[in-house]
Amino acid sequence: MKAKLCLFIFLISNMAISQGTSNLITSNNFSLDNLPTSKAIDANGFDFELLDAGVNTKYSEIGSGFFRNKLIMVSSKKLGGLAKIDPNTNEAYKDLFCLDIRKNGSLSLPLLFSRILNTRDSEDQLTFTPDQKTVYYTRSSKENSMEYKLYKAVLEEGSHGNWINEQLLNINRKNVSIENPFMSPKGDKLYFSSNMPESIGGYDIYVSNINTDGTLSTPENLGSTINTLLDEKYPSLSMDSKYLYFSSKGHDNMGGFDLFISKILSSGYRTPRNMGSTINTPYDEIAYFLAAKNKGYVSSNRPSGKGGFDIYTATNDEIIQTIKGKVLDLETKIKLPNTLVILKDDEGHEISRQLTKANATYKFDVIPFESYSIVTQKDGFKDGDFNFITTRSYNTAYTKDLELLTTEPVITKVEDELRIVLENIYFDFNKWSVKEASFISLNKVVKVLKAHPEIKLVINAHTDNKGRDSYNLNLSKKRAASAVTYLTDNGINKNRLQSKGYGETKPKIDCKNDCTKENLQTNRRVEFVILE
Repeated sequence: MKAKLCLFIFLISNMAISQGTSNLITSNNFSLDNLPTSKAIDANGFDFELLDAGVNTKYSEIGSGFFRNKLIMVSSKKLGGLAKIDPNTNEAYKDLFCLDIRKNGSLSLPLLFSRILNTRDSEDQLTFTPDQKTVYYTRSSKENSMEYKLYKAVLEEGSHGNWINEQLLNINRKNVSIENPFMSPKGDKLYFSSNMPESIGGYDIYVSNINTDGTLSTPENLGSTINTLLDEKYPSLSMDSKYLYFSSKGHDNMGGFDLFISKILSSGYRTPRNMGSTINTPYDEIAYFLAAKNKGYVSSNRPSGKGGFDIYTATNDEIIQTIKGKVLDLETKIKLPNTLVILKDDEGHEISRQLTKANATYKFDVIPFESYSIVTQKDGFKDGDFNFITTRSYNTAYTKDLELLTTEPVITKVEDELRIVLENIYFDFNKWSVKEASFISLNKVVKVLKAHPEIKLVINAHTDNKGRDSYNLNLSKKRAASAVTYLTDNGINKNRLQSKGYGETKPKIDCKNDCTKENLQTNRRVEFVILE
């Protein structure tokens, strides 16, 4: 049985309860070339097995952030007989709780997080700077328990949780709720949701740069690719900041809030993709937070829980996918060894590269639902650029052969000789039979000679200086003669062709006994000289 990669999830609000938990829920087309549509939302690379985490009550438990190996949770469960009841929800005002994360991934029973941050009003989501010395958090206004304001506080030096210098941040506005803050892994950006007047829908996702003094720049709406006419909430990022996760009632949706993922590009955001039917339901799935590369938390109000919102754990197998194929000449389908093949992401950043071997094959690891380009480089061929999208959600190998176009031969002066200049002709070690891959190059010479029947050629072959002089001379003569044979076999009159072998007597690089591998390769060559 494959090792499971643990992934934890918090489940949140139906419409009535979500209003009580922080005005949670108040967007439209799902499209990515060659990917599934709303008619068939599948697992999309995830295979979740939901488990009760053992910390849920009949009230709402919602995951938030992490602090010193503790999970911070928002809950409306009552504490004692004096709990203040929110008239808008008929539940207790929400408080922040913390749960230790054990080595096996299980959670301890919750304890109140902070006597300073918890007040008689409702506290909601919070997030910490990477050094965990500053917290950004939300608290309901005294006038309206459904409207949240954004604060920050700093941890007193040397204390074990004494938060000081509470500050109402500059981006708050009257009659505007700011919710679900999430700090980028680098600590330079704060994402959040808000119903600002310029929002596309009820709640949109925004981002602000974090200034050196901890204040925030003017919020920037993430735009219509992410935000819809419906609500988008609970933004979070992958550990490498390459992906945005969020919950939405719009886009390609199964019902309520669904979880979505969007790749962050330098030019903006990729069209969001529904994270799949094995995690999303017709109920609400929100607040997806990663604790490690393949571990995180989420929240939902599906009826299998104990109350309004419950904490669940989930596991998923790692998806292993590859793309492989051969590199071929487009016209002859001859295999092309020694081709440089480069895998790039959809922004042109190199992921991996390799040279094809004698069988001309390549193979790269890829991940589901990503756009790639495969670039090829080979002497004598035009650079190739092939686009590819991984469209499957399960372990699989994609096959894509890459067919390359040859470059045109050039007739030019070289060392006072008029030559047909093209890539080198290759032979097996100590052999004089032309290798199959070089048939393509010789075909270029055939085309030139057929297009110009007046041209006559002398084919000169040269070796490196490895081995005996006499052996190299004889080998070069046989190689030149082998090239002539190929041309005559392909319709060129033998009277137009001559062959000469020079062995090691005319090196292009006279490196004597101090030749590098590259020097030797340069000296092993075949030249096509036009007789004038």
